[in-house]
Amino acid sequence: MLAKRVAAISFLLDRDDDDSSGAGAGWCKRRRLWTTADYETTRVLGEGSFGAVVEARHRATGQAVAVKTLRAPAGAGAEVVAVANKTLREAEFLAACRGHSSLVGLHAIAVNPAKAEIALVMECVGPNLHDVLNGSRYRAGRPFTEPQVRLIMRQLLAGAKHMHARQIMHRDIKPGNILVGAGAGADDREPVSVKICDLGLAASITKPAYGQAGTRRYMAPEMLLGKPDYDAMVDMWSLGCVMAELLTGKPLFDGEDDMEVLSWIFGVLGVSERTTWPAFKSLPLAAMVPLPPVRHPSMLRKLFPKKLLSADGFDLLQRLLSCDADKRPSASVALRSPWFTDLN
Repeated sequence: MLAKRVAAISFLLDRDDDDSSGAGAGWCKRRRLWTTADYETTRVLGEGSFGAVVEARHRATGQAVAVKTLRAPAGAGAEVVAVANKTLREAEFLAACRGHSSLVGLHAIAVNPAKAEIALVMECVGPNLHDVLNGSRYRAGRPFTEPQVRLIMRQLLAGAKHMHARQIMHRDIKPGNILVGAGAGADDREPVSVKICDLGLAASITKPAYGQAGTRRYMAPEMLLGKPDYDAMVDMWSLGCVMAELLTGKPLFDGEDDMEVLSWIFGVLGVSERTTWPAFKSLPLAAMVPLPPVRHPSMLRKLFPKKLLSADGFDLLQRLLSCDADKRPSASVALRSPWFTDLN
């Protein structure tokens, strides 16, 4: 079964080569299934309990690639199969979203017969947005300017639109899962190129009944409150959180647990009434939410005054951060915001 899935993914990627006019496409033409002998690791990009992402060089062409390998517990046969399935699931989502400039590209699938491992061979881009924002080598906590944020958000929304059109929701959009291209935006005058990566927690929108997934401070309220049939609007909330962080240099809703994050959300946006969020009380965990003792209107504009964010930009941010998912704009609608009309 795994072999059939690998073959199907490789076929999709091979078809891209056949359909391409040529520029850069032939470097691994008809070679979408690799072994670890096809590349050599040059440096580690990230490592954790999940496995590792390394930068590598394709031996035949010299092309730089990023190789992601998930790690299974040693000697656990069932776990090895589960990890292989998870890797191929991410590969299937990446293959389905292939060809968009704001989504990281999947080049090939690599196998390590000795360890029964499957790895994803992807385009090598640059540092992630979290490291760019916080690293001393780049911005060291210095926020991006509004024109830069507008350019970045346009790319991210375009990538989300492409995913959602293919019935895929990311579920873990955050600065750590956004790669930044050459230059990395260290200079406020240079354009910033970004790509969404890591579809390891992605899910099909066509198969509702999901659990909580992602990183807490970027999770939509309905996910935190246990809604089992949420949809792609959770990604739109996450994009609103990313937009806010780009403008201030720090996460908007931080917290040690779900209820603390919800307290931050309601503290900033105000407590939703029946008229503004009719479905709130019907959510599984709504009764457990510690609501502020004194209710107040949204504080969002105070946190993002006009000198920081224009009226059109604030309108988009406010809609993305609507507690009621039905009031958030789709990626397609968000891209038609007046905030983008002067951006060519």
